[in-house]
Amino acid sequence: MPGYSEFYFNVDHGYLEGLVRGFKAGILTSADYVNLAQCETLEDLKLHLQTTDYGNFLANETGPLTISTIDDKLKAKLLTEFHYFRNHAFEPLATFLNFITYSYMIDNVILLITGTLHQRPIAELVPKCHPLGSFEQMEAVSIASNPTELFNAILVDTPLAAFFQDCLSENDLDEMNIEIMRNKLYKASVCSITIIFGVSQSVSEKFEADRRAFIITINSFGTELSKDDREKLYPTCGKLYPEGLHLLANADDYEQVKCVAEYYAEYKAVFEGVGSGSGEKTLEDAFFEHEVKMNVLAFNNQFHFGVFYAYVKLKEQECRNIVWIAECISQRHRTKINNYIPIF
Repeated sequence: MPGYSEFYFNVDHGYLEGLVRGFKAGILTSADYVNLAQCETLEDLKLHLQTTDYGNFLANETGPLTISTIDDKLKAKLLTEFHYFRNHAFEPLATFLNFITYSYMIDNVILLITGTLHQRPIAELVPKCHPLGSFEQMEAVSIASNPTELFNAILVDTPLAAFFQDCLSENDLDEMNIEIMRNKLYKASVCSITIIFGVSQSVSEKFEADRRAFIITINSFGTELSKDDREKLYPTCGKLYPEGLHLLANADDYEQVKCVAEYYAEYKAVFEGVGSGSGEKTLEDAFFEHEVKMNVLAFNNQFHFGVFYAYVKLKEQECRNIVWIAECISQRHRTKINNYIPIF
């Protein structure tokens, strides 16, 4: 956005920014999670959620509640809110909101490719796709019986077409390269947000880029992926670029990755919080906790689009928390029921 745009921000985007800040006030608090964790059954969980901003979102479920039903309804509520934002947004906010959905679209497409490679029925795969990443062409997957048809029927016509054209061809659709495809697509989509909307709009995206660089490095150990190929997968729009990415590309084990993180205060704290034993905090959990803190802080500033990205990510974490507690209640495994990540 050009200079001095803050003077005119509220003309087009003030209503939606005020709305998303109001929605943020309805995010579950630590007290809510304490009450949820004390529930004995999923029906108790449903009753408590009715006292929050979720209201009667499960009111139409007359049969026994299941985890999958709760998960689907949570995602459906988030999707309804997100569609309201996007349908009432002016440019360039509308484009920014579209970019938020791209990572979910990538996950959905990779899921469809993987399932097709394993001869899974398309009708079984589509319900597993995240609703934020759904697109009209997904209905066409019913005619695809192999990866080549999947590419021709879906990928070419999606908003992600430009990203796919840069990093894969029909011959690449085999099981061996699926994760490489995923990371190339993430790299292209995350960096595009930074290029188009600038640094001020993409603090969380910079963190996402760095997180992917760390995860790619750790997951590549013990595989056939060379150091040069690994470096090509790193998003180049985070704080690690360029020196940190070069150090990660030459890392040979987890301890060397941890040494790279020590050069960056926020990532040093993330790695220090990781436990070494079973049942202790994982690196993924530590990254989620740091992401929550960053997204909460995004609301301290005004006149920027980052609050919309932050809200979606906070609600996504809230959904994970509720599903985790519901899983523990359903399986009567209460010893780990408090292993959620509180937001406020």
